[in-house]
Amino acid sequence: MENGNHTTISEFILLGLSSLPEKQELIFVLFLVMYLIGAAGNLLIILAISLDSHLHTPMYFFLSNLSLVDFCFTSATVPKMLLNIHRQIQSISHEGCLTQIYFCILLANMDNFLLTAMAYDRYVAICYPLQYTTIMSLQLCCLMLAGSWLIANFHSLLHTLLMARLDFCAKNVMPYFFCDLVPLLQLSCSDTRLNQLMILLVGGLIVLIPFLCILISYTHIVSVVLKVPSALGKQKAFSTCGSHLTVVILFYGTITGVYLNPSSSHSAEKDSVASVMYMVVTPMLNPFIYCLRNNEMKRALRKVFSRQTSHSL
Repeated sequence: MENGNHTTISEFILLGLSSLPEKQELIFVLFLVMYLIGAAGNLLIILAISLDSHLHTPMYFFLSNLSLVDFCFTSATVPKMLLNIHRQIQSISHEGCLTQIYFCILLANMDNFLLTAMAYDRYVAICYPLQYTTIMSLQLCCLMLAGSWLIANFHSLLHTLLMARLDFCAKNVMPYFFCDLVPLLQLSCSDTRLNQLMILLVGGLIVLIPFLCILISYTHIVSVVLKVPSALGKQKAFSTCGSHLTVVILFYGTITGVYLNPSSSHSAEKDSVASVMYMVVTPMLNPFIYCLRNNEMKRALRKVFSRQTSHSL
């Protein structure tokens, strides 16, 4: 083990999803299509919400921010991967790797916090409908958003700085298409116990507390909705939560697949597929989930397209 903060490795090798040359073109096309679909979907949601005054409510305020975060999330990793495939290289610099880690942790945390804020919004809307506009004020929404960015920045900066102090002496190959925290730790020749402790303690709390808040919110929502006498009233109440609950299940399901599987079941191939689901597929699907199951979003998007058509004529 070397002492000091000197980094002997200046770049890392990202093997991606396949090392076979004949598959690289297919992977490039698939990821390019997924990235463009996800980017277009998320940017359309932001545009539709900003142009429709009827959607200037707390729920859509958080949804537009979630779409922005999802767009940035995929943009933090996929363009670099596409560039590497196009140039037929697999390397990423040490600084570039740390930058990816910072933004991936930051934006994953923001996804987590925004889904929690949206769960609280649905809880207030269903359990306290008469006080909804008073409780979910613009000031509270902005405070929740600012607090989320502050905590997410602190968490990502903590892990990035702890990673920057480590030495990398020999191994520099990762079987992934982006720089991830745990695989990079495994390449270090320094003592990583502090890093692992922070991942367990801080990272665990960052994921667990929002998840418990979402669980508690939906427990209260279900208990209130079940007391509604009419079947139509129950269906209407649950329909306002359907899209959000689907995204929550998708988000935490993919996190479980990537990070919470027992180590005995881990393999480079399985982990790579799970990371694609988490980093690319989920952000791509979120706009479709909200648009297909939300009549207000459908109307807003039709307005956007009709306005664009009228301008072009």
